[in-house]
Amino acid sequence: MVVSASLASAQGYHIRSASTLLPWSEQLRVRETWLAARHDRLLPMMRAHDVAMWIVVNEEFHDNPLVEQLAPPRPYTGNRDLFVFVDAGALGLKKFAVTGYTEENVARFFEAPSAEPLPPAATLRRLWEQYQPRRIALGIGGGRGQTRALGFDAHRLIADAMGPEAVARFVSDAPLATEYLDTRLPAELEHYRTAVTVTEEIVRRALSSEVITPDRTTVGDVRRALYDMLWAAGVRTWFQPDLRVQRAGGANASSRGFLAVAPESLVIRPGDLVHVDFGLTYMGFDTDWQKMAYVLKPGETDAPAGLKAALANTNTLQDALMLRAARPGRTGGDVFTQTMAEMRTKGIEAMVYSHPLGNQGHGLGASIDFRAALRSDTLGLAQRLREGSYMSIELNTATPVPEWDGQKVFVMMEDCAYLTAEGYRFFRPRQEAFYLIRARR
Repeated sequence: MVVSASLASAQGYHIRSASTLLPWSEQLRVRETWLAARHDRLLPMMRAHDVAMWIVVNEEFHDNPLVEQLAPPRPYTGNRDLFVFVDAGALGLKKFAVTGYTEENVARFFEAPSAEPLPPAATLRRLWEQYQPRRIALGIGGGRGQTRALGFDAHRLIADAMGPEAVARFVSDAPLATEYLDTRLPAELEHYRTAVTVTEEIVRRALSSEVITPDRTTVGDVRRALYDMLWAAGVRTWFQPDLRVQRAGGANASSRGFLAVAPESLVIRPGDLVHVDFGLTYMGFDTDWQKMAYVLKPGETDAPAGLKAALANTNTLQDALMLRAARPGRTGGDVFTQTMAEMRTKGIEAMVYSHPLGNQGHGLGASIDFRAALRSDTLGLAQRLREGSYMSIELNTATPVPEWDGQKVFVMMEDCAYLTAEGYRFFRPRQEAFYLIRARR
């Protein structure tokens, strides 16, 4: 048998922590127990947002990111599938699936709208006539991909089927979808921790002498190793891994206000500071993770004191945000303002761009983000933190380093955390010392 070079490389890795990952069949079973618990919480959310009917549409080969959290997390390839949630008053929450094929797992969670199969348009018309919902939420008008997923043709199908009176009652599902996706179940936490643990192992190994040989390994080599370790772990990623490299005397190119991604052809050298941005997908969750390594020069046993002081500044920034500013019920804008005020008092140049995560790496919910403040985005600044929700604590500090002739060094970190009554807690211990890369002997 001929094995590709990429696969042969992947087979050279054994991701130890991946042994704790569940096989796919067990993942499905566990996630469907979560789905029942999520559905139990949905009706109060619909009533809080004054939504009487919620219609979520999935298109074949154009998956709606909401569907695997609202319906059994299985492939949907029935051309167009509709999932309809109705507040039926005293009868509670009614759930209907209008799917292109029969699937018994879907039938465990949803009713068929009628005894005899009807075309989707006729089904929607019947549901409209039966329930006459006052407000109908659709995936339109939202500011994020999760809340603007309804396509033109599907919108036209719904509008034509239900008629102009129903169309006048269409509203964006963004507020409801945000609360639904930003509400975490206690049973999810340890499974998410497992995903973060695997993420951590892969990044630690990528930023080590196992992968990087100074003066020989390129940025592209490290990226390919990250992909191969994903393959070896049996998981996938939701965005391509990025590396950034800082070196004494080197110009720091920028992109969209951040340190630019390094070209794949760049060779990693002794004295470099290497940064990885990486995440993986498992159990319907995404992780988001940034860590940094220092490449030792000949004779060095540790990073220079100035670089270690720069890392300590970023740890101070993490503490200000997570332990002193963030609390359930506070707005993202207030947390950002308090955090930055503390940094100014301490004389630390800082940036904060933390975002919700969980079911998606760039999730819905309150962000703690300088960009909202720059845009005077009052809606974004006013969103409130929910206890139990997950956040990507993403931020950086810029510190002049004496050993680099006063050159500013950016120490960028991103960690997955969950919100408690006393602030955020990391799923895995934060980085308080650079990973060290030594030359092979």
